[in-house]
Amino acid sequence: MIKRSKRYKELTKKYKKDTFYSLDEAVKTIKELATAKYNETINLTVKLSVDPKKAEEQVRTMVALPQGTGKKVRVLVLATGDKVKEAQEAGAEFVGAEDLIDKIMKGWLDFDAVIATPDAMKFASKLGKILGPRGMMPNPKLGTVTFNVKEAVQKMKAGQVELKTDKFGIVRTIVGKADFDAARLKENLVTIIKTLIRIKPAHIGTKTLYMKTMALHPTHGPSVLLDINGVWTEIAG
Repeated sequence: MIKRSKRYKELTKKYKKDTFYSLDEAVKTIKELATAKYNETINLTVKLSVDPKKAEEQVRTMVALPQGTGKKVRVLVLATGDKVKEAQEAGAEFVGAEDLIDKIMKGWLDFDAVIATPDAMKFASKLGKILGPRGMMPNPKLGTVTFNVKEAVQKMKAGQVELKTDKFGIVRTIVGKADFDAARLKENLVTIIKTLIRIKPAHIGTKTLYMKTMALHPTHGPSVLLDINGVWTEIAG
């Protein structure tokens, strides 16, 4: 059984935990529940009616949040030749190839995202067991294996996040920070939901059944449930 702090227990008294909230109500409430002494991250958890064991039902994509994540992203680029300078000028913190790969193999992981040029992937393939479980392995389908290094770095820096189902069919992602105003949080939230709807596996007939549950929560606070039918009606309208 999870032991909750006194602050957490007090927060649960400030809202109706079994109530399904509209977008505006959920964003307003979640900001009120983010009372830690630091700027908490606001997260979204969505349970989808998919079977992630089936390739055709896997949900995975990248989405650029219009208001960013509020988090500084340290980007590592695996590249050679002219692409090294391009990556550096685009703002990547770490750029290299075999030298960085050797460093990572020895346990160094002080970065948040990895981009690689196609020719550098012959070096990067050995990092699969290290970066794969962390969701950082470069992937051409996600735009993180590309010769357009400048654009990839800029998108990552601007607040690009990955939407991916885990083995339980759950997507967990950042929406923003607690100090974002309600309008900024809502814009990011709507962007994420629209993206999930857009990449819905073809076998699911209705959008409302596609998303089984949806909840917002701060890093160290309780979750607020969203009214999925109401959210879809608002977004579609």
